[in-house]
Amino acid sequence: MTSKIKVDNIADQDDNNIINESGDVITVGAAGDTVAVAGNIVKSNAYQASDGGNIASQSGTTITLGASGDTVTLASGASQSGFGRTGTVDWQTSSIKTATFTAANGEGYFANTSGGAFTMNLPAGSAGNIVSVVDYTNTFQTNNLTVAANGSQKIGGVQATVALDTEGQSVTFVYVDDTEGWKNVQDSTSNVTGNPFLIATGGTITTSGNCKIHTFTGPGTFTVCNVSTNCAAENIVSYMVIAGGAGGGARHGGGGGAGGFREIKSPLTPYTASPLDGYPSAPNRVTVTAQAYPITVGAGGSGQPGGCTPAGVGGVSTFSTITSAGGGAGMGFGDSGPAPSIKNGGSGGGGVGFTNNGGGSGNTPPVSPPQGQNGGNGVTSGPNYSGGGGGGATGSGGTAGPGAAGNGGAGVTTSITASPVTRAGGGGGGSGGGQGSGGSGGGGSGEGGSGTAGSGTVNTGSGGGGNRSPTGGNGASGGGGSGIVVIRYKFQ
Repeated sequence: MTSKIKVDNIADQDDNNIINESGDVITVGAAGDTVAVAGNIVKSNAYQASDGGNIASQSGTTITLGASGDTVTLASGASQSGFGRTGTVDWQTSSIKTATFTAANGEGYFANTSGGAFTMNLPAGSAGNIVSVVDYTNTFQTNNLTVAANGSQKIGGVQATVALDTEGQSVTFVYVDDTEGWKNVQDSTSNVTGNPFLIATGGTITTSGNCKIHTFTGPGTFTVCNVSTNCAAENIVSYMVIAGGAGGGARHGGGGGAGGFREIKSPLTPYTASPLDGYPSAPNRVTVTAQAYPITVGAGGSGQPGGCTPAGVGGVSTFSTITSAGGGAGMGFGDSGPAPSIKNGGSGGGGVGFTNNGGGSGNTPPVSPPQGQNGGNGVTSGPNYSGGGGGGATGSGGTAGPGAAGNGGAGVTTSITASPVTRAGGGGGGSGGGQGSGGSGGGGSGEGGSGTAGSGTVNTGSGGGGNRSPTGGNGASGGGGSGIVVIRYKFQ
């Protein structure tokens, strides 16, 4: 029969606790005691609390403290011996070391060398002793931590000191024997830290030097996962927002205007920006926070068939508080009545070669720097009644002459995508004589007969070309090119 003693507390003759149970918590020893595991103290197979739960029991050579669900603890201030270690240390988080000190067995230390180099003296080692240390401020590469063995003891079989000189290094030493002394059983030279730079997702992501570039050729979301903690200026992103270009007009038609072009170059993301860089004007700056930013990329406006249907204006593009206006439509014969507002936009559409031949207004609505230029006027006299050129980002559309249409206005060049690219050119006007050429940056060329005028290049926001398409002709004008949004920031 198994013998049992049922008590809640076992105390010595001075009334100090040896084993105590309170609820499901079993405390071994009292403050200042050393708890050691050796042979039997009392010859009994089990000690139980009055509720029947085990305090200590023995089965064969296995001694069990507590019962299932219990918590076994040492009393506050008590220490243990005889249980051995599991190869880990107790990290001294409340005592960051900033000057020379002597380590103790079983402890790990955070060494702050930002104020200067110092030494960690190892204790007198015996087999199984363990000590760890880690670079607290990632400054070991500048101010080393020297590790010194006690007396004539060795480190890795050599009687010498060791300099820890790698940023973010952490090391664990175990004392093996007097031949090898302290052996380094773990050495981490990787610096695993949180990323202090801006982190984001969305669009097509490329890298240029220390910068990430997110390119959106269609709708999407720019999501900031982590803002920079290095400095606030790193959260001011560079961007380029171009709206869709407009279609050109048919029947003596003017060229389509380019979509509005807006850019900011943050001083911390080096590249060659366009002349339209709006930094540091406050309304133009975008300082991102950790959130999602919907991106809108404007579609190109439709071209005009040979009849009297108006051409399409360009769609707006947006990023955060920045909106670029779509290009103004090129005017055609069917638009020769009272001046239609559709010719106004980011850049203005070219005027028709007929009554009410004025080009559209660019930079509508107005921003600074201007997002685009005016369209050129058409000519109302024969023999060709030519259309004006559509406005571009930096150049106005050309005014038509008696024998030739106006050229599209010039676009603008920026290296925000890591190489110089010109975008946002105006469309050329249509004429039966000399057709207008498309503006630099992708503007569509004009046409003078039954063919189709050139369209603006996709994702440049350029305008489409106009078409003269004389009476009885069926030539169509060109459509505008879609817009684009690019965001650039420092990521390392």
